[in-house]
Amino acid sequence: MQEILARRHDEQEENHWLSVSDLMAGLMIVFLFISIALMRSAFIERDKIKQIAVAYQEKQVAIYNALHHEFSQDLERWDADIDDSTLTFTFKSPELLFQKGEIELNPAYKQLLNDFFPRYMTVLEPFHDGINEIRIEGHTSSDWGYKSTDQQAYFNNMALSQGRTRSVLDYIYNLESSQPFRSWIKSHIAAVGLSSSKLVFDPQGGEDHVRSRRVSFRVITNSDIQIKRILEEG
Repeated sequence: MQEILARRHDEQEENHWLSVSDLMAGLMIVFLFISIALMRSAFIERDKIKQIAVAYQEKQVAIYNALHHEFSQDLERWDADIDDSTLTFTFKSPELLFQKGEIELNPAYKQLLNDFFPRYMTVLEPFHDGINEIRIEGHTSSDWGYKSTDQQAYFNNMALSQGRTRSVLDYIYNLESSQPFRSWIKSHIAAVGLSSSKLVFDPQGGEDHVRSRRVSFRVITNSDIQIKRILEEG
């Protein structure tokens, strides 16, 4: 009798462990399928973002090439350049742009904008759907009178750079050639004063006080918005 009872006990224990092992195997299969599903979803999102990144790069290159093709003959005489990575068109001669400490445009700068801005708008028109914003960015040196503290100089230059970019925006908006673009200008072009936050440095690592005083037109594409939309839809 004891042998029979012991045999039954052993069989029950064996059946118990078989049930537990079957359960664990089932759970492992479930977790495996969950992991595969998550990996597949991650790969799909990665591929979507990769497509956006490729499209972004292609758009950057296309805009840069269009700008360079239109303005390559003008860059030297305007003392300007176009950054291919940020699509920033920068006018680098402060004496051409404004009188020191003033926000009114020099006559020579007005003449330059008369030539530059209509062509700039025409070049960018085919890319309007992919442009989120154009920023007119004003930059200054860190100088502001020998008695000023760093904080005073920073905020005084902030007001100066903001005033200058507003003057530029006001001038280009009111050009007769801008009339067809005024609605788009109002919704897509911003005047931004950056004070001395993005200084230009000389080869020795010191501040280049002259080159730091500049005005840029920067194209910002909407690829980040597209990536956010794709992620939200996913």
